[in-house]
This record gives sequence, structure tokens and C-alpha cells, in this order.
Amino acid sequence: MQSGKYYVGDLCYVMADDEWKEICSIIIQGNKFFDGEFELKDGRKFAIYSTSWGDGEYNDYYGNSYSVDSGTIGCIKLEDIKYVDNYDQFLDLGAIVDFEIDFVTGGGRGTKDWDGRIQFGRIAIETDPEYNEDSDEEY
Repeated sequence: MQSGKYYVGDLCYVMADDEWKEICSIIIQGNKFFDGEFELKDGRKFAIYSTSWGDGEYNDYYGNSYSVDSGTIGCIKLEDIKYVDNYDQFLDLGAIVDFEIDFVTGGGRGTKDWDGRIQFGRIAIETDPEYNEDSDEEY
């Protein structure tokens, strides 16, 4: 993704209803869910990944918490969130992150050997806290 200021969290909180429906039509096809980086019809780019355990509250390694109601965590540039004037209201739901350089995203159920971690550049969000990295077992 390109450098810039991003909202990181559940995108259903920051997108207008018609925008959220468009996102859902991109990432859900039949009974399949797609994780990754995508583009809306108007050219705005976003990344979105499914969590291990659906809705709830998840934490990153910096102590930020992310409320989830759609079973997903994503990121989108602040300037691409159209219907909001005050971004501070999102701080209880996710985080605003300034990525000074282009960054890589990853995670989601489609990733081989996925351990529940969703990554947006330097931000790593653990969505399966009971996963034991030292074994192949999940608790």
C-alpha cells in the first residue's frame, strides 16, 4: 500500500452504507471470502483481512485495541474516508497510523500456515491469542 495516513480497524465503522456494500461485494463471492488489497470502483484502495475468531476486540503489539463487528480488520487512507469530518472519533474503534513509506499487508484465512496475525506494515494485530507458535496445535 502507498505511504500516508490510514485508519486501521474494522472498515464497516468508517464507510458509508453504499461503500460498505461495495466492499462486501468485492470480498464476498458466493460462500467464499477473499482477503487482500482491493480497489473500489472510484479508485480508492483498501486492504482487508478476516480475523481468526470473527467479531470481538483484538490488540496490536503497541497496545492499541481494535473493535470488530464485521469479522474483518482493514486499512484505508484517511483522505479516502468520505463522510467523516472528525477522525478522532475512530480512536476508540481502531487506530490512525502514519505510514511514512509504502508498506505490505498480509494475513487472513487464505494465507498458508496463518497463525491469526494480521499485518499492516509495522502494525501486527493478533486475532488468535491462543495460537501457540512453538507447536502445530491450536488451543
